[in-house]
Amino acid sequence: MDWTAPVFAGLALFLAGPAPALLSRANWPYRSPRAALVLWQAIALAAVLSAFGSGLAIASRLLVPGSDGRPTTTPSKEIAALGLPAWLLLVTVFALTLLVGGRLIWSVIRVGIHTRRRRARHRMLVDLLDQSAVQRKSADIRVLAAAEPIAYCLPGLRQRVVLSQGTVTSLSDAELTAIVSHERSHLRARHDLVLEAFTAAHEAFPRVVRSKSALDSVKLLIELLADDSAVKVTGPTPLARALVACSNSPAPQGAMAAGGPTTLIRIQRLAGPIGDLRIAVVAYLAAAAILVVPTMAVAIPWLVEVTRLVRRT
Repeated sequence: MDWTAPVFAGLALFLAGPAPALLSRANWPYRSPRAALVLWQAIALAAVLSAFGSGLAIASRLLVPGSDGRPTTTPSKEIAALGLPAWLLLVTVFALTLLVGGRLIWSVIRVGIHTRRRRARHRMLVDLLDQSAVQRKSADIRVLAAAEPIAYCLPGLRQRVVLSQGTVTSLSDAELTAIVSHERSHLRARHDLVLEAFTAAHEAFPRVVRSKSALDSVKLLIELLADDSAVKVTGPTPLARALVACSNSPAPQGAMAAGGPTTLIRIQRLAGPIGDLRIAVVAYLAAAAILVVPTMAVAIPWLVEVTRLVRRT
């Protein structure tokens, strides 16, 4: 019996649900957020590739393509060979694979279009309501007339760092530099694209098997990376004070705020050592290992088929 399809189907389900739930409970990502983010990306990509690998294996089993790539069997013959229950199971799993692939493509398009539309509208609003025309020192900074401390960024081709008058007046120069450095780190690294990819992958898998742990953990990790970038500019103390001031900072959808529900975790992290080379190396090796098997399982069959077609022409 060929176990390729069920093995990769099980691997896809594990990487889409239980694996993110287990990793989200670990504390080591706080010390090595970059390596942890790479591992999360590897898990997400491996889950998608495993699902596609299972689909390819099932298609090969059901259709039995010949040297020209055309099917050499029929459903009735396969039902007779496999039995109706096994055939129905393979067809169901193959349909789920197609569903995941279609939902992934649709999610990428939908999330990308909706997010950019919201950002464009909000960018126009902050440009119109900007109060920093006189004292502005940077072309990407916009200041809103609000007493509450607010700090967030709008990624894209026309990037914006949005602050409020309350932020400008209540923070010291070092704290203001720290919070702006934090937001600009998001913009430079294009963390918004990472979030879009994980949001699309999260929505692609059926609700009964997917875990929100991956998306929530990635949101925290990119904040930690931006914090680390700001610490290099001002040190941990100004950033911690700025995060406390902006802890309740609201932000529109599609933007990335300095504050939020993870602010306390981030401030506590700034009080301890940051960075662990050994953990980072292990995480990078784990990410590579997780990607090897499903990537090869998907890539090799396609390369074989391409080679076969090239030789025939």
